[in-house]
Amino acid sequence: MVVDPKHASVNGRTRSQRPQKSHEEVADELRARIRSGTLRPGQRMPTQARLAVEFGVERGAVRQALRILQSEHLLTNVSKGAPATVAADLGLTRALTGPAAPPLPTMVALAPRIEAAFADTHVEIDALCLTSISLNLALGVPLRQIHAGRLKPAKVDVRILLPSDDIDLAFPTPVDPAVDGRLQRRWLTNRNAQGRVLKHNLLALRATHGIDVQVTFRALPFTPPVKLYLLNGAEALFAYYTLTRREEEVDDEQLQMYDAEGTQSMLFAFEQGADLRDTTFVEQSHLWFNALWETISSELVLAD
Repeated sequence: MVVDPKHASVNGRTRSQRPQKSHEEVADELRARIRSGTLRPGQRMPTQARLAVEFGVERGAVRQALRILQSEHLLTNVSKGAPATVAADLGLTRALTGPAAPPLPTMVALAPRIEAAFADTHVEIDALCLTSISLNLALGVPLRQIHAGRLKPAKVDVRILLPSDDIDLAFPTPVDPAVDGRLQRRWLTNRNAQGRVLKHNLLALRATHGIDVQVTFRALPFTPPVKLYLLNGAEALFAYYTLTRREEEVDDEQLQMYDAEGTQSMLFAFEQGADLRDTTFVEQSHLWFNALWETISSELVLAD
């Protein structure tokens, strides 16, 4: 087997020094080696110290990268002690991240599906959500893969439906109705900031890689009780926003609130053509999203 020079140190050879990488880039590289078979199921990983030298990073960055891969079920036994191990059953791991997967937290399930969507020539993503935090995080992997030359889409179209800023949110909301609008103002700041970052990162692909990119936001007149991601017309990923009561410090005051942690919402996956139920769900989800987009939604400006 011919070994790619960039993988040489994992195979016991000397590797040339490179500029320092982020922990996300380290995770991307190790993930690629696992999926390509360079690192095999059941194989013990190099030590954290060895990986830190190889990638030119601190050991803390290596630990962060390994924890990401552990959360994706690609590694086991990640700790400060013995080296981690590549998951023994990667067939099961792939099933956990594919369209036929059982429900998984959004932060585990969404990123692999977004990355797979970016392998197509024309990427189409429709999203309905509360702030777009999960989508922003999930886009990090394919964007880094594009910059590394591993993914090369020609066109990217993204449409996002978010709650309007002129409605009273159903959540997050204070338990005490007498509390002022601090929670709503904080949500609005977060929604706008996340949206601006997402749009900037995608539109930058025009200049850096000549990709035809369109990103459009529209506002809904209600707080969505669910989140929905539609990928390339072929997949629908669906989750409920489950409300809990919790306390958080806002403007130096502890506030009791009702809120949902969207990154932990359990995501259900449906695939066009898998069976009648899945196909119907994907089709109806597209019809529902398009109906909202074309009727009761309005132009959304993400103010600074």
